[in-house]
Amino acid sequence: MPARFRSLLLVAVAIIVGRVGWSGHVLTLPIAIIFPALWALSPSRVVAGMVSAGYFLAASRGLPQGVANFYAADFWPGLLLWIAASVAFVAVHTVLWAMRPEQGLPGRRALRYLVAMVLIGLPPFGITGWAHPLTAAGVLFPGWGWWGLAATATGLATTTSRFWPAAVLALAGFWLWSAAKWTQPGVPQGWKSVDLKYGASLGRDGSLDRHRDLIATVRAQADDGTRFVVLPESALGFWTPTIARLWQDGLQGLDLTVIAGAAVINTGGYDNVMVVISTDGPRVLYRERMPVPVSMWQPWRAWSGHDGGAHANFFANPVVELSGRKIAPLICYEQLIVWPALQSILHSPDIMVATGNGWWTVGTSIAEIQQASAIAWARLFSLPIVIAFNM
Repeated sequence: MPARFRSLLLVAVAIIVGRVGWSGHVLTLPIAIIFPALWALSPSRVVAGMVSAGYFLAASRGLPQGVANFYAADFWPGLLLWIAASVAFVAVHTVLWAMRPEQGLPGRRALRYLVAMVLIGLPPFGITGWAHPLTAAGVLFPGWGWWGLAATATGLATTTSRFWPAAVLALAGFWLWSAAKWTQPGVPQGWKSVDLKYGASLGRDGSLDRHRDLIATVRAQADDGTRFVVLPESALGFWTPTIARLWQDGLQGLDLTVIAGAAVINTGGYDNVMVVISTDGPRVLYRERMPVPVSMWQPWRAWSGHDGGAHANFFANPVVELSGRKIAPLICYEQLIVWPALQSILHSPDIMVATGNGWWTVGTSIAEIQQASAIAWARLFSLPIVIAFNM
């Protein structure tokens, strides 16, 4: 096969793998296991970079439209951000690409891919480490926990060696077996999620009428056996003593705990948080570790002496405790990248709670990808999960 045609074929397949694997359906995630083999089969460093770009850009294809929705702008700013977001992923895989085994040390490419996998999974490169093939572990090896993660990492590294056909077939076999027996992770007993359809007004409409509507929605969930109700990210808007008191009064007479998204204004910006409201009083439960870069997290503002933007709490509060149970919280963007989920799971949580405000993703598969990723992590570690989104 001519070298130029082979290179174009590798890039084309990488685009298909990114597009189909990250379609928003949890059972398609294992298609991403083909990417490392395509990267390793690249005949040159330039082609490896093109394969990486094709995969990443296809997987994150909803970003330009999402940015246009968020800023009510045209397509071009989103297109530039989409390309900029791919830089870390493409750069890491381009630099770490290695020549064929017969031209170098055996296992060299596998070792280099493991390094790339770690770099893309952790900050700073992991801040935009979307479409990480390791996410497929929850579908390939549901319930295997850390052993399943290790098996997936080993399988991915092996696909970059001369044994790649056997590795791909073996992983495909696990995928088919898992898909045939697939069950969604359960919802913990006594918990309910409330999905909302308030669009862009959620979190921006801070009127008392809006809060009273939400309180009525929550009260309607308070049937026998329900003790915890989860509302989406940003559901309560700006968290103030007045709003806290309004909700505390609105839930009087109910043995009910509400977990809801809000924003807490503080020095230099704000924290995107989950708050908890119960008979014991309201409090901030969790502060988001990784807000959405650019639209929320804007570190350059502080560097230039300006305030504003959401704080990234990075490795803080990976789990939170509520009623004697440990919760792994993931807000929106944290579901797209690897390290927040794994950091939380390191602390042996009992439940995973994933929330989002996905109105800006309309017309894309971003919200579905977020939820599929959260479900995959929950399934890998046999955790019950509660998911609440606004669209």
